[in-house]
Amino acid sequence: MKIFKYIFWILYRVWFYILVAIPILVLLPFLLISILKESWYPYFFKMARLWSKFILIGMGFQWRIERDEVPDIHKSYMFIANHTSMTDIMLMLVTVKNPFVFVGKKELSKMPLFGFFYKRTCILVDRDSLRSRHAVFEQAERRLKSGLSICIFPEGGVSDEDILLDQFKDGAFRLAINHNIPVVPITFADNKKRFSFDFFSGGPGKMRVHMHTFLSTNGLTLKDDCKALKTRSRDIILNQLQVFKTQK
Repeated sequence: MKIFKYIFWILYRVWFYILVAIPILVLLPFLLISILKESWYPYFFKMARLWSKFILIGMGFQWRIERDEVPDIHKSYMFIANHTSMTDIMLMLVTVKNPFVFVGKKELSKMPLFGFFYKRTCILVDRDSLRSRHAVFEQAERRLKSGLSICIFPEGGVSDEDILLDQFKDGAFRLAINHNIPVVPITFADNKKRFSFDFFSGGPGKMRVHMHTFLSTNGLTLKDDCKALKTRSRDIILNQLQVFKTQK
């Protein structure tokens, strides 16, 4: 019986990458045009949302989103969430309608096809380079001034399978305070179970999302408030993860 599970998991992973590629190939001319100018990014974002829904539906995932507060489409925000799966990118795009730019690790730009667009539309960071980390702030400032929002997974990477929620990095909260934009904590409940980085795991099912009340940065300073904002954001997501565990 176990051999059939392994066969399913292998085919399921292959199917995921097929689903990733199909919309990119179908929409390729439009995607290429949309990345020619930064001002055209909102058009790319709309296609990215369609791409995400296609993948999640094709994988047999059903998302359920609860919102304590709804973002104003005309305002900029710092969206943050726990990070446990490659599907976090797709689920974030489905959850948030405001055009936003991911800040992510540069390693993903090496992925075939996906990496080409990832490199040209996201803000890439090399965690080993101080210069790269400084460049992130400059690029984020430019995008925020154009009316976009920013999305960062503040754990800085996918945590160990046994860790419910890793410690948060400062970057997202420094940016939010610097630019006086609200932090929007979002909790993903089931992505690790649905499609973790453990190859032989996963399967169709529900993906629960909770978008929490926004955290204002009005009047906050980097020196006095960054650590407290980071701790408060992490506590909100951690508490919600523990609530989701009791609801299984």
